[in-house]
Amino acid sequence: MKRKLQFLFLALFLVGGLVIQSGCGSSKPAVPIDLDTDGDGLTDLDEINIYNTDPFNPDTDGDGLSDGDEVLKYNTDPLNADTDGDGLSDGDEVNVYGTDPLKADTDGDGINDGDEVNKYGTDPLKADTDGDGLSDYDEIFKYKTDPLNPDTDGDGFSDGQEIEMGTNPLDSSDPAYIRADDIGTINFDFDRSNIRDDAASTLADNVELLKSSPAFKVRVDAYTDHVGGDQYNLRLSLRRAKAVVDFYTRNGIAADRIESRGLGKAPVPCAQEDAGGRGCEANRRAESIPVSTLKYAPRNW
Repeated sequence: MKRKLQFLFLALFLVGGLVIQSGCGSSKPAVPIDLDTDGDGLTDLDEINIYNTDPFNPDTDGDGLSDGDEVLKYNTDPLNADTDGDGLSDGDEVNVYGTDPLKADTDGDGINDGDEVNKYGTDPLKADTDGDGLSDYDEIFKYKTDPLNPDTDGDGFSDGQEIEMGTNPLDSSDPAYIRADDIGTINFDFDRSNIRDDAASTLADNVELLKSSPAFKVRVDAYTDHVGGDQYNLRLSLRRAKAVVDFYTRNGIAADRIESRGLGKAPVPCAQEDAGGRGCEANRRAESIPVSTLKYAPRNW
């Protein structure tokens, strides 16, 4: 009630002063037309007659911005604490978050600034808070991924990469990925290319891995140790590579998923020869190397 009386008194005072000024024909105004009682940058006359703001309160709507700044600087509504209706006060938008108080969705991602700040914890100035290639809106409402984590399922592929590849960003086993140390290497007896029982068990495990990872091909690289001539060992390595390829195809791996190379003597000689001085089994080997057809490789995000 006190504030209303003050406001009414000031209005009468201003109007009365102007009337007196006009009636008396004085060249000196009885009431200064630039009077700014609350010091907000707007004259009392303008607050009363134009903006309907409170000339006794520098921040009529209590949003943290002075009436003068709202009218003259930011073009916000001095009678509405949240001009754009996004759930953030004009003062917080300008002074705290750096968002646009005239635009409910500053970054244009489809989520209003208030929800980004208060509900989802995302950045109202970045359409893609976690930088994974998906907008915050799509992560929350379309894919159900975490807009604050670029790799929601923790499989090494970003959510955006998974959507692009057609895999499930919520399933850490999709896409199935074979790393080099996931797939086994086999060894051969001296001057032999037949698959031993222990090697067959290793290759059978490789087959199951390849069957469960359709995005992968395999390259077989076969070697010999350093005993014997180069040409002989090259032919022996080719036979060893073929033996592995034949095992794979017999057990359900399509031929177009396999390539092979016989590379002759292993590039690094034996550090220690086998007993009897007949080279080393470590070099008499066939490596199965996974070859990804996926567009991306996993990484630590």
